[in-house]
Amino acid sequence: MGTSQSSRVFSDLERVITVKASDSFWKKVLLYMGPGFLVAVGYVDPGNWATDLAAGSTFGYTLLFVIFISNLFALLLQYLAAKLGIASGQNLAQICRARFPRRVNIFLWILAEIMIIACDTAEVVGSAIGINLLFHIPILLAIGITIGDVLLLLLLQRRGFRYLEAFVISLIGIIIVCFALELFFSQPQLSAILYGLIPTTEIFKNQQLLYLGIGILGATVMPHNLYLHSALVQTRTYGDTYEAKKEALKFSTIDSFAALTIALLVNMSILILSAATFHVKGVGQIVELGQAYQLLAPLLGTVVASTVFAIALIAAGQSSTVTATLAGQIVMEGFVNLQLPPWIRRLGVRILAITPALLAVLIFGENALGNLLILTQVILSLQLSFAVFPLIFFTSSKKVMGRFANSLPVRIAAIITGTIIAALNLWLVITVL
Repeated sequence: MGTSQSSRVFSDLERVITVKASDSFWKKVLLYMGPGFLVAVGYVDPGNWATDLAAGSTFGYTLLFVIFISNLFALLLQYLAAKLGIASGQNLAQICRARFPRRVNIFLWILAEIMIIACDTAEVVGSAIGINLLFHIPILLAIGITIGDVLLLLLLQRRGFRYLEAFVISLIGIIIVCFALELFFSQPQLSAILYGLIPTTEIFKNQQLLYLGIGILGATVMPHNLYLHSALVQTRTYGDTYEAKKEALKFSTIDSFAALTIALLVNMSILILSAATFHVKGVGQIVELGQAYQLLAPLLGTVVASTVFAIALIAAGQSSTVTATLAGQIVMEGFVNLQLPPWIRRLGVRILAITPALLAVLIFGENALGNLLILTQVILSLQLSFAVFPLIFFTSSKKVMGRFANSLPVRIAAIITGTIIAALNLWLVITVL
């Protein structure tokens, strides 16, 4: 299976990023940089913020080690997704369609579509809350404004996929700068941070601590990212030989490692900010994004802290919505070979995502958005295993991967990772419900 099939995976994303064999190492690093960052935004989306804020405000720095372990799991699974796309020339959804019975694929496709809508709903809620807090716009109007994301995405894609990647990387840069400023304002204790990176048995003795730890671990890996990454790595040109694919995998791994390391630092920064600002000062558990915004300024002694928090929240929502809509297009074309005009596909998903947010506000009030955000994470947790285990199965198959099939140690590590994530997600969902 040649890599030329990429153009049929997501027809409006043409494979125009050319990498030449004669390019220098660092030029290849830059040319391959992008897909990993599009994937990484799923690890810093608004849905993760509430868990990190609650963990830091309630237990200080104790759960930093869980964020670190979660990132190790993410690195492994995203590496497998990239390897699948490069080695087979197909993405995860396409291979499922080719290898599984039609009924199974229809089932997986429906689950994937529900996953995309849940993910996009989280981004809508996060962006709307950020717009509401920063510009004091009524929350219903802020939710409506998020429809503009669709138009922005279409405009960027018409300019070229590289512009889309640059846009997302720029938003991640904004998030990094914002949390660097927040950490400067909050002045966290370095010794406490280092201590929090050490695993503790206390997590098994305190039920609430265990719950938050599982929440961080279970909701870290986003299922749509596995479909997305296996497709986006094919936007680069590389040969069909083993050596060419091996080199492409090497540079894609560098891209993923850099991007997910940044995502790790951002998630740690959210928890550290919450611990240094709320836990140390005895505020108690913070679970609402709006509550965190309101308290940052008086506790840190500067209005800038709250403003920067809202800007970072908007950037997180905007960057995440780009990847969610791309993933939706990929799973539709991959599972059922159904192609729609990009604007219809994205507008449809956005309308479906906005609907529950609008209904939640109209029926239950603005405070319901926090619960809706948690519900989206539960839905994503339910979907995860249906993407993880097919990924492990196919990347371990020599028929699919050839010489790139998982070695025994990688296979064992992947199965252990998938089993842990599935068990924790199941426990989390049962507990929440």
